[in-house]
Amino acid sequence: MLVKWIRCTVVDRRGFERGQRKWAGLPGEPGFRGQGGGWSRGRQDVAHVFAFWESRAFYDSFMARSHDRLASAQAGTFKDAQVRLFDYRFDVKTGFEPRFTDADLLRVALCRVHEERAEHYVLMQEKVWNPAMAGSPGMVRGLFGEAPGNEYLVLSMWRSAAEHGKYRAERVERLALRAQTEADIAALTGDIVQLEPSWTVEIGS
Repeated sequence: MLVKWIRCTVVDRRGFERGQRKWAGLPGEPGFRGQGGGWSRGRQDVAHVFAFWESRAFYDSFMARSHDRLASAQAGTFKDAQVRLFDYRFDVKTGFEPRFTDADLLRVALCRVHEERAEHYVLMQEKVWNPAMAGSPGMVRGLFGEAPGNEYLVLSMWRSAAEHGKYRAERVERLALRAQTEADIAALTGDIVQLEPSWTVEIGS
């Protein structure tokens, strides 16, 4: 599965939201699996959108054919768009599906890892971070993805901000020490995203 992450600064909020609803036509595209997103809780003009495709080939075909027509509705409503593609590696918790309707909040983390530490980082993600997140009340589902250049994406969906906050307060510092995270990571950026139900596009919905 291919994961696409778009982050942009919105200059016309109403126009952007109106355009976002045009993506409802995606389920007719071969290989499309789901899409959702929302507003950054830290910066109110920043929007995040996550799209899921069966493979890079399906995605490339969509980009060549239908993308520009659907995207034209949002032209001029945002700037500074950053687009990143990741290959799905494994679930955080079990049975990841690109569904957003049962979550309120999404946490996204982008880690650039020192090349010689990449293997260790992935192992710690599987053995330390995943079980801790999967066992946290309120954590619905998540995934771990990889991009060239030792970049990794950790996506987790949560039922509420309160439950995610409790996990952060109780566990994160201790887990980071155990996983030697500081030694692995060259750069870490992330955000907390308040999911917007009207942006969700799911197959069969």
